[in-house]
Amino acid sequence: MASTACIPSAPAPGDAAALRDRARGALLGLAVGDALGAPAENMTPSQIRARWGRITGYVAEHPAGTDDTEYAILSGLLLARHGSALTVAHVESAWRRWIADRDEGPFRGAGFSERGTLENLRRGLAAPLSAQHRHAWSDGLAMRAAPFGVFAAGRPAEAARLVAIDGSVSHDGEGVHGGRAVAAGVAAAMAGAPAPAVVAAALAVVPEDSWTARSLRRAVAVAHRGEHAVRSAVVVDGYPWTDLAPEAVALAFGAYAAADGEFSASVLAAVNMGRDADTTAAVAGALAGASRGMSAIPAAWARAIGPARGSCLPSMAGHHILDVAELLAPESGEKWRTAAGHRPPPPAGSGPRPAPGPGHRADHRADPDARPAPVGADAGARP
Repeated sequence: MASTACIPSAPAPGDAAALRDRARGALLGLAVGDALGAPAENMTPSQIRARWGRITGYVAEHPAGTDDTEYAILSGLLLARHGSALTVAHVESAWRRWIADRDEGPFRGAGFSERGTLENLRRGLAAPLSAQHRHAWSDGLAMRAAPFGVFAAGRPAEAARLVAIDGSVSHDGEGVHGGRAVAAGVAAAMAGAPAPAVVAAALAVVPEDSWTARSLRRAVAVAHRGEHAVRSAVVVDGYPWTDLAPEAVALAFGAYAAADGEFSASVLAAVNMGRDADTTAAVAGALAGASRGMSAIPAAWARAIGPARGSCLPSMAGHHILDVAELLAPESGEKWRTAAGHRPPPPAGSGPRPAPGPGHRADHRADPDARPAPVGADAGARP
């Protein structure tokens, strides 16, 4: 594994305001990238150009986050409840309670890795056997990895450890490596690391000879030459599935490196490369948002992100990604979270909250152990 010598240490306590801004930037950046990239998912650059020219903003009439955002919210709420004490049993229980035992939204559990996991859980298999399906190498863990980097700001190894626990229910091998790389990269960016150190943090937590590491190194090595070079370096030509974790993670880091961490350029580079564009743009957005903070996200893009619609996970309907950021921000969350992470989040409306932003609904329940509101219900109402 790569050296971590250039990775900053954990932020000092006095950095609370900066950490909060970076936390909000990372998770809102994920949701923005997801919404920007969704229309271009599974497309090639030439198909994107033929339809829209170069995508420079939202092309959907009603942009919204997809399964990437909703699963990130789920993992974020679970992490907010348990913190560093998170266990495989916690994750499995949450998946059963919030997804497998409930009716699914129109996305039917989302990607192949999630569908395979849910089928295994419903058959009675427990983690890690629940992750034994044909798509354990997908980017389904990478898409929900950013909250772990936010929680473990400045501690890439801890972020990677925690996301691997979360991923044990659904992924194996390269699928877990991809999640670890993203979580560690976000953790380093949260501490103010420059783009090369963010990449180094990602490489430090995955095996040096893994497909993920090889793809990531190839992507960043040619990032200065632009999107076409990055895509050519990592895309598996002719392979029908676009959700390969080693490919998607490398494209996202390549886009981030090519833009030197600037938010709009990072996300748009990922979108316009196509393939699994919602996930690659979500990851690039999380990295860039953690690096530059929420203020780096264009206001028009931020305004479009409201509470989750529950299109994939009805149990997540009404939860806003910014509230998850508030719960996970290392300093603002410390008022309620013990070192072991066992105290529950405060009741809705109490404790520190993010200032209401564009599209931000701040009246919902954020306690992951409370019964989720049904689709269409007032998310602030108690059961």
